[in-house]
Amino acid sequence: MEELYTLEREVGRGSYGVVFEGQMAKTGNTVAIKRLPCSNPECVELYLQELWAMRATAKNHVNVIALHSCLLQTGPRSLRPLKPGKLPLRLVESVLKGNVVGAQEGQERRNVQSNGLRRTNSASRFQDKTNTVQARAKLQDVVKSNDSSTPRRPLNRARKRSAQSEDEQDAPPRCLALWLVMEYCDGGDLNQFLLSQPPDAQRNHSVVLQLCSAVAFLHGLGITHRDLKPDNVLVCVTPKSPIIKVADFGLSKMSDGTASGDPTRQRFSSTCGSDFYMAPEVWGGLSYTAQADIFSLGVLFWAVLERITFLEEGSTQEQLGAYVCKGRSGWLIPLGEALWENADLQLCIPVKFRRAPPLPPAPGPATCALLLDMLAADPDARPLANQLESRVRSALNEDCH
Repeated sequence: MEELYTLEREVGRGSYGVVFEGQMAKTGNTVAIKRLPCSNPECVELYLQELWAMRATAKNHVNVIALHSCLLQTGPRSLRPLKPGKLPLRLVESVLKGNVVGAQEGQERRNVQSNGLRRTNSASRFQDKTNTVQARAKLQDVVKSNDSSTPRRPLNRARKRSAQSEDEQDAPPRCLALWLVMEYCDGGDLNQFLLSQPPDAQRNHSVVLQLCSAVAFLHGLGITHRDLKPDNVLVCVTPKSPIIKVADFGLSKMSDGTASGDPTRQRFSSTCGSDFYMAPEVWGGLSYTAQADIFSLGVLFWAVLERITFLEEGSTQEQLGAYVCKGRSGWLIPLGEALWENADLQLCIPVKFRRAPPLPPAPGPATCALLLDMLAADPDARPLANQLESRVRSALNEDCH
């Protein structure tokens, strides 16, 4: 690894892997390096989806994270670059067979060794130290918030993607991990960046417009992200203005829906995403299209423009997100869940309940109308991604005048 890149420090850790800040050995340029351990076929499938989507986007849009290269790890110190357009066949085989290719052969080999046959030199023990994640918990309907000025998200509501991690055992050469080398974003994620400084309407408008452009680009390629949220939006700080980057394509799906001119033709069925940003049709277990991304953007835009936050379970770190507040005690219900239960629910934009100051100016009537369209319970009533940027610009200009 040292011949190609130097790992400087860990900058992020999630359900599936670890992200490091690193440097290219030849140029000294700073990069982000994401290690994805190939411990089970479910994880491998997500990794291949992410790799395929990032290769499709390449470096073609300023607001989508750029993939520089991908390396395949077959031993403790054995890495090789993957050729563009190629996938590691052993990983594809793992997904198709439903078990990690090479694991069974390794067990048979150890059985032979234990019977007194000649031992051969094997790779040194290789272990993955990523987080162990519990299976998806069943959602509760209502949970009381605490008395702080920032509402706290309900307990046990998480509907984020999850997977179990396993320690890698010594085995014949096989795919131990994928390493994705990407551009490095020094501003952190959107939560960290926006909530670390006073509200600024012009900055908020820039964030919203850049996200519109990124999602229009992805949908134009037939890519549905399926997990748009502030955690998956990164920020590059520049002297002029921050540059927003959509990242984390592990749950994304690619389709040929644009071939017929209709980007919403392809339908999906698996329930995935993060609860406070999931569309009503996803909550209800219905089939859905790329329009679910537009709902997620609507939640994100509302939170950014009004600086609406909640607290993640077990954390003191504020998160951007809009929701329905029920009852005197202020129970927090995700918008998608609330609209699934009651499609006629009237959302109040701007929000009128208690929030932590300082607050930005409330959205104008044109922006409020657009947000309501993006958050429509009926997916067909939401604007298409290729219409969104022009509609946002028009609404912001109208409200400014």
